Amino acid sequence: MHDILQSQRQAFRANPNPPLAVRLNTLDRLSRMIADNVDLICKTISEDFGHRSGVETRLADVAALISEIKHTRAHLKKWMAVERRPVALQFKPAHNEVRYQPKGVVGIISPWNYPFQLAISPLIAALAAGNRAMIKPSELTPRTSELTKTLLGRIFDEDEVAVITGGPEVAQEFSMLDFDHLLFTGSTSVGRLVMQAAAKNLTPVTLELGGKSPVIIDYDYPLKTAAERILSGKLLNAGQTCIAPDYILAPRAALDDTVRELTRVCRRFYPEIHDNDDYTAIISERHFERLSALVDDAREKGAEVIEIYPEEAEKNVNTRKMPPKLVTNVKPDMRIMQEEIFGPLLPLVPYDTLDNAMDFVADRPHPLALYVFSDNKMVVERVSNELLAGGMSVNDTLMHITQNDLPFGGIGESGIGAYHGRAGFLAFSHAKSIFRQSKINGRAMLFPPYGKSIERILGFLS
Repeated sequence: MHDILQSQRQAFRANPNPPLAVRLNTLDRLSRMIADNVDLICKTISEDFGHRSGVETRLADVAALISEIKHTRAHLKKWMAVERRPVALQFKPAHNEVRYQPKGVVGIISPWNYPFQLAISPLIAALAAGNRAMIKPSELTPRTSELTKTLLGRIFDEDEVAVITGGPEVAQEFSMLDFDHLLFTGSTSVGRLVMQAAAKNLTPVTLELGGKSPVIIDYDYPLKTAAERILSGKLLNAGQTCIAPDYILAPRAALDDTVRELTRVCRRFYPEIHDNDDYTAIISERHFERLSALVDDAREKGAEVIEIYPEEAEKNVNTRKMPPKLVTNVKPDMRIMQEEIFGPLLPLVPYDTLDNAMDFVADRPHPLALYVFSDNKMVVERVSNELLAGGMSVNDTLMHITQNDLPFGGIGESGIGAYHGRAGFLAFSHAKSIFRQSKINGRAMLFPPYGKSIERILGFLS
């Protein structure tokens, strides 16, 4: 790792600010590689999961990346342009500008839940900004990690882009390297460790973490529409998505109707679970057991666990597919209301007034995503203005992350910094301020020894 880092540093010093044509070439190579290996990417990710819906992989790990590259190519020239900035009257006719320069070598630590997309998406931004990059993918998806290393190795020299595979000890050492910027995607607990390691080198970090992303359903909002959009977001990748709806705040009077509609829609989306190619498995036995423990803990503490698929709940099959479950009568001390779920379990919390619902969200760490379903403009405006979250979708779920012109990132425990589109270009660039003095200027009036002229200038400035 250290040798690769030094090799990339030397290559960067030889070409510290690649021109537009070079950057577009790297993006073209990346786009062709992805397009030429769609079936292999889908097959490999599915093998890592035990089963991963091919449609979901093409949507989230392939199409999203192609779209992001197209967007980046279309706007990169404008992003790279030198920006003229205003000059205060007393400094004219000088000139101000900002130049966006590559930082150098970027480290990327990617997670297992979208193992290809979340390794390549930050890479797109890093390359667009003119950097070199080293990637440490997750050990929980070893086949995809090796495939990523192989595919990138075919189109990039190691001093351009390198993939480092290995377990947690390798990730720990990787996070301690003297990168010029480090992006980590994963859990909040590991994010703290990554930030501590990076701090030793004063390495700037972008942390894409997680948390419990709430859904607020307003009174009178059509429950069928809400259920469809909530479940399509919740059950994508079997809930193993950092911005998946984590729990629902529903009007108390409509709670039973909400449960019925969620059940009806879920069974329509997925008529069966274990033999359904559209439904993804849980990544590992350990994570399956963790989700089962959340259910057991909730049940033991008085929650009602609603089996949407009771006929499949006790199936003795060799699979890690977990049928979706709704959980009601939840309490704050239950693990399912304290931990990020990251699976197909969906608690419902009743509320009496909008203030109650908003207080419930505000009393907890800022989530990575926030969802509100309402046709009332005042409700939407209040939630948008008063609740802090990394991002938000109104009358839908997940869709804000698909918008290439919107930054993606968390706040507080859900993350630091943002990327995607121009936000990614900016994250991996240094905005260098430049002041250009003109030949004719009043700079000499500020030289010592100070006299009456400096007093007049200070009076003017103040």
